[in-house]
Amino acid sequence: MSIRIDNISKYYGKQKAVDNLSIELNSGELVGFLGPNGAGKSTLMKIITGYLAADEGKVEINGEEVSPDNHRIRQQVGYLPEHNPLYTDLYIKEYLQLTAGMYRLDNKKKQAERVIEMTGLGPEQHKKIGALSKGYRQRVGLAQALIHDPKILILDEPTTGLDPNQLEDIRALIREISREKTVLFSTHIMQEVEAICNRVLIINKGKLIADNPVENLKSGKLFSTQQVLIEFAETISPEMLPSRLKLVKIVTISPNSLLVHAPGDEDIRPELFRFAVDEGLTILTLQEQQTSLENIFHKLTKN
Repeated sequence: MSIRIDNISKYYGKQKAVDNLSIELNSGELVGFLGPNGAGKSTLMKIITGYLAADEGKVEINGEEVSPDNHRIRQQVGYLPEHNPLYTDLYIKEYLQLTAGMYRLDNKKKQAERVIEMTGLGPEQHKKIGALSKGYRQRVGLAQALIHDPKILILDEPTTGLDPNQLEDIRALIREISREKTVLFSTHIMQEVEAICNRVLIINKGKLIADNPVENLKSGKLFSTQQVLIEFAETISPEMLPSRLKLVKIVTISPNSLLVHAPGDEDIRPELFRFAVDEGLTILTLQEQQTSLENIFHKLTKN
């Protein structure tokens, strides 16, 4: 299912939390949602799920407008809030059957068993939620978001506070889920987006400032630059560089290598290869360098 976010704005008093924001998410995408604290991520996610009404604009799922009282379309969306609200005195099975009842699902016991297996809760299923680790509580939250088999899954920082093993388990689960559903999840962990997403949205002060495939961001295409590392078997010197490379490119030189920063989208590797041939140099490495998503995030949101 597709999501269309059209000129959405939301105010808290005089504070504009979301500022005329428009995004389209296509069916089957796994999208990472980034932004500093207070950027408006959670507010936008609540609007998408219908838990909060926008002050301006609209959200459509498959062409039908989302609103707090449109229960039919809201049943197509699963939502895990940032602060995972659970009934800690209930057993896992008991809680999930209760959730299934809220969605008026047939055979509540069978639906609970289905999501317990899907989310790997089997070993803990006879425990009360209050006795679970943070990782398993997050699995319970995912299970309740999946109980009605929604086509869209909205996850607000689902991996906060997890240890490395729990992180990998939840990431793997999100990857698996995304094969059949459209998934939007927010996180502060850049490596998470790089590891599992094919698209990233970045907002700052309520405005969308980046919407790109992850690879485009990391390669520097967002800023119309290219970085290429070329290493040689021989020692080189600045005097060896051709005049065009000196004047147009930003070059970092070490005894056996060049790191070239080139403006524009033109591939500069053929030029570097010709330079090496003309100078009789042996190339050991010639590769485009990628920038970390963390550095890009800082560059986009530091102001």
